Amino acid sequence: MFSKSKIHEPGPKAASETEKPKAADATPTARPLGDFAPAARNKPAVSVLSSDLTVVGNIKTTGDIQVEGVVEGDIRAHLLTVGESATIKGEIVADDVVVNGRVVGRVRGLKVRLTSTARVEGDIIHKTIAIESGAHFEGSVQRQDDPLQGTGAPKLAPPSTSEA
Repeated sequence: MFSKSKIHEPGPKAASETEKPKAADATPTARPLGDFAPAARNKPAVSVLSSDLTVVGNIKTTGDIQVEGVVEGDIRAHLLTVGESATIKGEIVADDVVVNGRVVGRVRGLKVRLTSTARVEGDIIHKTIAIESGAHFEGSVQRQDDPLQGTGAPKLAPPSTSEA
């Protein structure tokens, strides 16, 4: 399972000399800085709603958002972080939800985390949940494999009698 390291043992010089040209051939040629092309698309920065900001209306983004102020409306995002001084009155739908502040409304998320400073009044529908000691929660908790698809699901109408 464990073997003695061979780092300090001398090796044949012929093998190391033949490997050096191969390594030199494999290195890419240097490009000027003006030709720089990123290998992957950069992730956009987190949108922050500061503590002195009040938003009345819905917020929708495919990125990450951090709320420190007050939002009166629904929020849909990839990652939503509710700051300690924040208050959200509306439904939250996000892949990841971290609540440090106050939420009045339904929370839907794949991963939902209520920290010790969280105050949640509403139902939580989740795939995984973590509730730290000290968090205040009033509502119901329901686990679903895909909690994000629960929004906008049509309810079945009662059967009607057709006259022919």
